[in-house]
Amino acid sequence: MAVSSGAILPHDLVGSPELATRSRGLRLFCQCENLLLVVPLVAMLLLPVVEIVLRMVFKTGISGSSAIVQHLTLIVGMLGGAIAARDGRLLALSPVQTLLKGRARMAAQIFSSGFAAAITFFLFLASLQYVLEMRPLGKILVYGIPTWVIQLILPLGFGLVMLRLVWHASEKYGGRALALTLAAAAVGMAVWAPGSPERLMIPALVVLGLATLLGAPVFTALGGAALILFWGHDLPVQAVPLKHYSLTTNNMLPSIPIFTLAGYFLAEGGASKRLVRVFQALVGQFRGGPAIVTALVCAFFTSFTGASGVTILALGGVLMPVLLAARYSERNALGLLTGAGSLGMLFPPCLPLILYTIVANHSAHADITIKEMFLGGIGPGILLVALTAWWGIRKGPKEALDRPVFRWSEAGAALWDAKWEMLIPVVAIVSLFYVPTTVEAAALTATYALLVTTVIHRDLRPIKDLPRVVTECGLLVGGVLLILGVALGFTHYLVDAQLPDKMVEWATQMVGSKWLFLLGLNVVLLFVGGLVEIYAAIIVVVPLLVPLGVAFGLDPIHLGIIFLANMELGFLCPPVGLNLLLSSYRFNKPMAEVTRATTPMLLVLLLGVLLITYFPPLTTFLPHLFK
Repeated sequence: MAVSSGAILPHDLVGSPELATRSRGLRLFCQCENLLLVVPLVAMLLLPVVEIVLRMVFKTGISGSSAIVQHLTLIVGMLGGAIAARDGRLLALSPVQTLLKGRARMAAQIFSSGFAAAITFFLFLASLQYVLEMRPLGKILVYGIPTWVIQLILPLGFGLVMLRLVWHASEKYGGRALALTLAAAAVGMAVWAPGSPERLMIPALVVLGLATLLGAPVFTALGGAALILFWGHDLPVQAVPLKHYSLTTNNMLPSIPIFTLAGYFLAEGGASKRLVRVFQALVGQFRGGPAIVTALVCAFFTSFTGASGVTILALGGVLMPVLLAARYSERNALGLLTGAGSLGMLFPPCLPLILYTIVANHSAHADITIKEMFLGGIGPGILLVALTAWWGIRKGPKEALDRPVFRWSEAGAALWDAKWEMLIPVVAIVSLFYVPTTVEAAALTATYALLVTTVIHRDLRPIKDLPRVVTECGLLVGGVLLILGVALGFTHYLVDAQLPDKMVEWATQMVGSKWLFLLGLNVVLLFVGGLVEIYAAIIVVVPLLVPLGVAFGLDPIHLGIIFLANMELGFLCPPVGLNLLLSSYRFNKPMAEVTRATTPMLLVLLLGVLLITYFPPLTTFLPHLFK
């Protein structure tokens, strides 16, 4: 099955062989590779915390710690991407392979993997050329370590991904050989084909589109488009790895994997059951209480993991029995859980809020802070949670039979048991106001979550569980950063081609009204959200969108929340909405049944998105209040 953004799926869903079925030598190699990912990710978490302690005690920090953490992000991104490729879990968009059977499915897999391997080979070559060009410059990272030595992780990572794409093209060596032959033929055509690259550019993009439709990973779709466009216009392709390097070493980007790690600590421990118990004790006695519980718990988890996949897969088994026991119909329970899966994307410290800020500032020259985006998302986030709970209340049984009676003793006991988890949002938000950087705030939050799960509740065992959890987090982060890095190369081409300027000129001439522009924006973003992976959409669409918003006088914070709210709604839009796919898998229901069950929720949340769009103070009040 193709997987969209944030999906954390079991190996059997995405075709990866289980570790237990591998040979002893291969298992040992995989464990060593996992350890190579765990070490830098843990170092990213600990270094900012040590820096804070040293500043408090000795009024000084670690020399070059910021640069170290930024380059550790590069290492985690490339190693995580290579491990995702090893386990067959690179993020893809198209569901076509799930619809094909037998030889047709095998042919689609071989073709898409072979062409993806060819694209990755060119990314490998471009990265290697970029590193070789950087080496003579003699730049030093820290402590005498040349920068180019760390940058070698770029070609190494792309090389590993390329080999693993060929390996996963088929379960048989004949199929793998065919995929390798296809990749070699594609490379040969690009290098030795007759005619100018400009004439071959359109056919190459068409083949790339076909490979993507048949299941090629998202990063090869965006990276391949960038490479083909640069190649077709005789521009240096080293711009793609250069942009990849510049994004992954951005000073704010380490907060994404660190906050994700905090979410994983919560999701893998017993926090979900404790939080369900709290909200059930507090609101379970009301009509629709289980629906309110579902909305609140899902919002809490998604805000920290940044992935509705984690929410649906981790909480579905806990919340579905609660809803059915409260005599919700199976259809309404399914629709509620699927719709609530992406609630929380607008609450701090959710990853799309951070990434939007980075991209808007980096590529579109906006002037916003992560704190402003966090504050801007609170009002709209509460609105979407309230609308979800309202729909759930209306669909719940009207009579008071079987509702739990509110008991102060149970509420107090539940709150006391979950007190440490309930404080995590407070730690995250307060840290943003009292430490200098978002990375340090993320590190404090993740360290707190680690202590809660390993020391206080002991849900996770340091030796047995933590390496597995950290590896799983690094795998997701690597898959996402792989997409983000190459997508920025594609965006770089669009900006160089002055596409944002041309769009602004066209829009201001053809669309006279700000409100008409907003309506058209919602339509376009809903379409994008239903088809395009969210992180890729942020990288590609935001640099085009922000100049348009500025031209129509929109606040960049408001524009960002509109964008993300539409992306959140896109998780529920057929044919490839992520929540629909994951619910279909998690609850073993046909996609058509999940889509029908979720349609009412889609309409309710659409009302919320329109309110967010046309009532700006809902978004801008808090950022302006705390300026």
